[in-house]
Amino acid sequence: MAFPGVNHHRGTTAAVLTVSDGVAAGRRPDGSGEALQELLEEAGFVVVARSVVPDESDMISSEIRRLAASARLVVTTGGTGLGPRDVTPEATAEVLDRLAPGLVHLMLSVGLRSTPMAALSRGVAGSLGTSLVINLPGSPKGATESLTPLLEVIPHALDLLAGETRHDGEG
Repeated sequence: MAFPGVNHHRGTTAAVLTVSDGVAAGRRPDGSGEALQELLEEAGFVVVARSVVPDESDMISSEIRRLAASARLVVTTGGTGLGPRDVTPEATAEVLDRLAPGLVHLMLSVGLRSTPMAALSRGVAGSLGTSLVINLPGSPKGATESLTPLLEVIPHALDLLAGETRHDGEG
């Protein structure tokens, strides 16, 4: 699959954080984390870290901070629904410098084409320093379908976060 705009970011660092009590306890395989790593690598990113934490707000926040220190893109999978232990959006918002609601809107608009259940996702996206952090759903299908449309705009977002604001046609 071709990802427009990603080529000039070939080699950009990325990290995948799986938020799941079951995966953290070893009761379930990390299918979403694996699927996201494959998609990111196919798009030209270098996945420098993959980690798993249970659905605990302080652990999620701490791990996002740690991963953003070494990766320009941090994607999380899991904990974005309406269940009582789904705290990923709140834990993420706690560490973000600025929100990027347009990225969430893009994920939602594409997700709703596949299933009305996409409306139940509460993920957030935004910046932490010069890194971009994006919450994705917990299922492999939901996670990859949500990330795919963002791959076209992530390179420009990373440029902007790095202070590269030159537009095409400018000298």
